[in-house]
Amino acid sequence: MMDLNLVRVFTAIYETRSVSGAAARLFITQPSASYALARLRQETNDALFKRSRAGMEPTPTAVQLYKVFKKSLTGIEKAVANTRTFTPATSRHKFRLALSDLGELLLLPRLVAGLRDVAPGIQLEVVAIDAIRLNEWLLTGKIDAAICNRNASVSSAQRELILYERYVCLLNDRHPRISNRLSLEEYMQEKHVVVAATSGHHIVEDRLKEFGLERDIALEVPHFAALGELIASSELLVTLPSAAAKIYLSRRNGRLFELPFQVPDQEVFIYAHTEIGDISAKTWFYNFLKDASPAMMDP
Repeated sequence: MMDLNLVRVFTAIYETRSVSGAAARLFITQPSASYALARLRQETNDALFKRSRAGMEPTPTAVQLYKVFKKSLTGIEKAVANTRTFTPATSRHKFRLALSDLGELLLLPRLVAGLRDVAPGIQLEVVAIDAIRLNEWLLTGKIDAAICNRNASVSSAQRELILYERYVCLLNDRHPRISNRLSLEEYMQEKHVVVAATSGHHIVEDRLKEFGLERDIALEVPHFAALGELIASSELLVTLPSAAAKIYLSRRNGRLFELPFQVPDQEVFIYAHTEIGDISAKTWFYNFLKDASPAMMDP
């Protein structure tokens, strides 16, 4: 009979494509994960994984085993989880949530208020999101959930669409060259400030490339947080979600214009792997985020 711990290691390596990633998810040392993989190779008489630039690539045998192991392991872990009771009102559990700084600005205050109402003992750690590493973080258990723009790299996670973001342009109230409307020619002639692509906000750049256009970038910043004051004191243009722009408008940091070209609304999702780690706790947290989202979106 196959050791259940070996099945867990195999599944973790398959999903993370990494021995170290599997070790991190399972809270074991990397040598322990390597030893488990060696045992699995001996028992199956197959290499199971081969190293490549993309990580540990599964062999055909591993692909077949994963289909069986994943279904069985999920069933076992759910059965065990059903014997446990997660009580948010008294729990001291710690959750890690990945958010962009816009998410912190727009969502976090009401999210924290909601937690205080239903789970006052819960600890919440907010991690600055990295769109490039998001899939790895979810698979290895570095984070319990994320709220961010649609991320094509995220594989097999549960997800819930919570809102659409409409992009607009924010600029100085006293901009010397732009008055009552913003044309495409004016937009392209001005200098812009952009937020780093790791934040997940790159759709405007992608859209302009479709038109064969490229903005004149004067400044790239890691976060949205300082943009309001920056716009109020410069002639730079910033393109950002309308919800954030309205907050800056309320602080009298500038004026808002519709973009002079079509940009699809960005979909914002909750992502999580509720079957990884403490299933009862993570399922509760994921459902809490889903249920709390409409309230978080209220003006």
